[in-house]
Amino acid sequence: MTGKHHGNDVWNLWLERAKPLIPVMVIDDITDAIPMAQALVAGGVRLLEVTLRTSCALDAIRLIRQTVPDAIVGAGTVTSAAQLQAAVEQGAEFIVSPGISAELLQAAASWGGPYLPGVATASEVMQARTAGFRHQKFFPAAVAGGEAMLKALQGPFYDVKFCPTGGIGQDNYQDYLTLDNVFAVGGSWLTPAELVAAKNWPAITTLAIAG
Repeated sequence: MTGKHHGNDVWNLWLERAKPLIPVMVIDDITDAIPMAQALVAGGVRLLEVTLRTSCALDAIRLIRQTVPDAIVGAGTVTSAAQLQAAVEQGAEFIVSPGISAELLQAAASWGGPYLPGVATASEVMQARTAGFRHQKFFPAAVAGGEAMLKALQGPFYDVKFCPTGGIGQDNYQDYLTLDNVFAVGGSWLTPAELVAAKNWPAITTLAIAG
């Protein structure tokens, strides 16, 4: 893995061309990867997080990267340095983790690309910031205090921006986006399991447009 940068400026560059939404894509069937990505991109959602919870996730990242040029595809639920390296090797352009560890922070710093370490407390925010990451995933957002917690973190961590995920849906995501220290929101409401199972890609595009 080669070092480039911590990606602190990359998010802003990407969001000039995309909506501040990062759908969490759970891909159980590899044949869903490309049409799901195309449906989201058609609705203006380009930052796509493929969670590594399924056996075909790495293959899905590679296929989306090769086939959907307007997508910016990353890997989510990354919990180890080995997973990070595997995802990068398959073409992941950004990495998201649900929490932090010394091993993962070091691996992400060595890679140098855009990485969202998962944080839920002030101490974790400090650890991630000390490692050089000023864009962080606030997870699980609703359980960890939601908007009130993010407002409380604003003062001491004025230079940190968050992507809250967890307990966020179509009815409340815009409330989070009004906060000064929120640069994007993540969640699975853009790719609901029932629409994916039905392969109803136009409906997913409609959700993306609405977002």
